Amino acid sequence: MILEIRTYRLKPGTRAEFVRVMREESVPLVKKYGIDVIDCGASLVDEDGHEEAYLIRTFSSLEAHREQEEAFYSSREWQQGPREAIVSRIESYHTIVVEASPEAVQALRR
Repeated sequence: MILEIRTYRLKPGTRAEFVRVMREESVPLVKKYGIDVIDCGASLVDEDGHEEAYLIRTFSSLEAHREQEEAFYSSREWQQGPREAIVSRIESYHTIVVEASPEAVQALRR
């Protein structure tokens, strides 16, 4: 199992709306593309005074990760849907992808 953890550094004053759009619009759409979202939300601690958020997803393999992301991010639903509301609030982001056991994934699930 592949676990992806993405952190977002957000533009000032945008976190609440970013998290709302992520949870209410983006995550349901991501799930339509077969991507398993474990959790997303606001960081409890901001680094260097910057608002931050996170997204945790799983994939069955690295190939599935590549294929599902490509299908989602190139989709008309994303491009014409929540994309601008998400992307416009991001200053930068960082992603790591690691192998994880099903038990570890379940422990992270909310």
